[in-house]
Amino acid sequence: MSTIHDFQAASLDGTPVDLGDYRGKVLLIVNTASKCGFAPQFAGLDELHRKYCDRGFAVLGFPSNQFRQEPGTSEQIGELCSTRFNVSFPMFAKVDVNGADSHPVWAWLKHERKGVLSSAIKWNFTKFLVGRDGHVIHRYPPNAEPETLRHDIEKALKAPSESAAA
Repeated sequence: MSTIHDFQAASLDGTPVDLGDYRGKVLLIVNTASKCGFAPQFAGLDELHRKYCDRGFAVLGFPSNQFRQEPGTSEQIGELCSTRFNVSFPMFAKVDVNGADSHPVWAWLKHERKGVLSSAIKWNFTKFLVGRDGHVIHRYPPNAEPETLRHDIEKALKAPSESAAA
């Protein structure tokens, strides 16, 4: 059975990132779009990242233009994320989250935790909470405000890591 740690993704600058580097951490993986009505959630996501990063938590942002709200290049996305949204969490290269060209990370996330009626990502800012063991704990809809996830994040952070259990 695979975990999130078995995948790779490209950072915004195109550098390959081994998600195994996040082994033992709790992750919140989000499909983002800077022109989406939910883009103000960047602030709340960054607040969560900053608050819990020292406890083994990270937000990972994956821009997607599948809903026609992230038309920019990687450079433009990076600039917007840093200047307009003050994002400090890792952002990855633009990906497809649905369909035949869906990035393997997103295909796996959807397989691990289906949504209402289907596994498809319905909109930007769908969020997946991944435990220290690399498996999805929760899937949240786009309208779930980041601050409402604190309880679940804190609970996941209290769970033992794989390395502690071994």
